[in-house]
Amino acid sequence: MGLQRADSRTVPRWDRRTTDLLAHSARVTDRGIELATAEFADWLAGRGREHAFGVQRIDFAELKGWNFHRSTGNLVHQSGRFFTVGGLRVHTSAGSFPEWHQPIIQQPEVGILGILAKEIDGVLHFLMQAKMEPGNPNLLQLSPTVQATRSNYTRVHRGAPVRYLQYFAGPRQGRVLADVLQSEHGSWFYRKYNRNMIVETRDEVPPHPDFCWLTLGQLYELLSRDNTVNMDSRTVLSSLPSLAEQPDDRLALTSDAKVLSWLTEHRSTHDSTIEMVPLTGLPGWRRTEREITREDGRFFDVVAVAVEAGNREVPSWTQPLIEPHGEGVSAFLLHEFDGVPHVLAHARVEGGLPLVVEVAPTVQCVPANYPEDTRPRYLDEVLAAPPARVRYSAVHAEEGGRFRNAVSRYLLVEADGALASEPLPPGYAWLSVRQLERLTSVGLSVNVQARTLLACLRSVARPS
Repeated sequence: MGLQRADSRTVPRWDRRTTDLLAHSARVTDRGIELATAEFADWLAGRGREHAFGVQRIDFAELKGWNFHRSTGNLVHQSGRFFTVGGLRVHTSAGSFPEWHQPIIQQPEVGILGILAKEIDGVLHFLMQAKMEPGNPNLLQLSPTVQATRSNYTRVHRGAPVRYLQYFAGPRQGRVLADVLQSEHGSWFYRKYNRNMIVETRDEVPPHPDFCWLTLGQLYELLSRDNTVNMDSRTVLSSLPSLAEQPDDRLALTSDAKVLSWLTEHRSTHDSTIEMVPLTGLPGWRRTEREITREDGRFFDVVAVAVEAGNREVPSWTQPLIEPHGEGVSAFLLHEFDGVPHVLAHARVEGGLPLVVEVAPTVQCVPANYPEDTRPRYLDEVLAAPPARVRYSAVHAEEGGRFRNAVSRYLLVEADGALASEPLPPGYAWLSVRQLERLTSVGLSVNVQARTLLACLRSVARPS
């Protein structure tokens, strides 16, 4: 990409009232209408004590309602709903690995991730849920008001209805602040995406002890804590506009048109063949009574668990989960060009993404999977950065409903001047933060790890 200056911008249209409410809410960090931020950990622990929670590894034979399909070997639910674990074959001209095979989750449903907002005593609050997910390392984390697949909210499981669903499905009962389709983890889901929504209401909302109203400032404070705000909350929060004062974005390193051209080029010029294949006989993988694992022991396993969750629509169930090996690293390198903050983005191929390539962090990997001579570009620069250049660092869990103990350290690291002036490797580009925001608002363009980092960046750059 050249250093062409941008001439014009298309900015998401937020009315002044909404922007002012969000900015004020972001400044309220110590206490919301219900809860002081210092009391949050005790509140969350208390919700955990109120319910029976438990997750236990089991053999595949102990799964109830699940079986391996006779001809394909795919792991399927007897209802034909929820999700399937099948095989994936990828052949691509992009990246260091031209071909690979892997298990992958196929879930052809558009779920709802929705946060309900309400102005209370002049401050915009967000209704958040203490939700148990079997894959979370600490089980209970802060989730959106509604976090449900179509199978769940249409009650295929014959359980209790999803609370507050009426604000996000069917006839609208509030004012929509955000509504966009976003992809999920392209390494473990096959073309999976969800509807990310924020809806403001003026109704009296019936309270429930597993839900609490928090300000945007409180949510940003909680984003600095390890394993507290779940992935679904982070991606929905990324759909909010930036509230920090920023320099004139006409000084961005390159134009919006060229950013879109860069992404489109990477989507259209790589030769990629991606197809679902049977799980049986998947090259390089083997199945035991207890797991599906790579023969070299790298990347991840497919396992089975039995779950107890006293506050879920169904109090107990069994299911498969993907369990990765090792802690991941997702990081953006940051730099200001002419006073305009930029992130170093990567046009990353992931076999399961709906459009194959999306904007990803500078670094996105599990370091333990890579020998020294194949370490991903910029990984060492990120991990070796002195503390003074690390603007943000926290460990966050990935989607706990399908992945077990899948955690990554999320980092925002200031690049030194020498690195920022280097020619970029193929597939990398400096995007202004506002350009990243605009791509996020489009949907299906910025991957879930980059959206988490965008939410984290906003939490450290909020208005004072």
